[in-house]
Amino acid sequence: MLQAGSMMIALLALLFAPVLPAAAQPLASPKGDPILEVTGQVGVTNAGKAAVFDREALEALGLEKVTTATPWHNGTVTFEGVRLSRLMELVGARGKSVRAVALNDYATTIPMEDFTRFPVILAMKRDGQYMPVRDKGPLFIIYPYDSDPDLKAQMYYARSVWQVKRLEIQD
Repeated sequence: MLQAGSMMIALLALLFAPVLPAAAQPLASPKGDPILEVTGQVGVTNAGKAAVFDREALEALGLEKVTTATPWHNGTVTFEGVRLSRLMELVGARGKSVRAVALNDYATTIPMEDFTRFPVILAMKRDGQYMPVRDKGPLFIIYPYDSDPDLKAQMYYARSVWQVKRLEIQD
């Protein structure tokens, strides 16, 4: 009878054991030159209190395409990049907003809910080519502007930071 009781306790322990989310997995350190740093309220890091990514690490997360017209280009453009909701999940982001900072220190704050409400990407490519710094690269926050009339507004255009170097997760 003692064995049956021990087995029952072990079974209950397994059933009610906490399951670690995907974001709890460790991040590898970048092998190449870092192009993005995610700081602030993150639960998963690989460089002190930050999650740092090179191009290869971002691409390994899977690239999605967004084809849309923008105020900065003629006609429609196809961008490829990492879905920001995926990146936030990976780093265990716990804030309510993201402060996106560009190479020239321009910054804007984006509500975290934008990343679940819309398929916003951190674009690395435009029309199949990596974006150089002189042409809004290496990273550009892109909303699918043509997918929803609400997105064709100055508020969302202002959140579309180019030359992104850092994302700071905030309350």
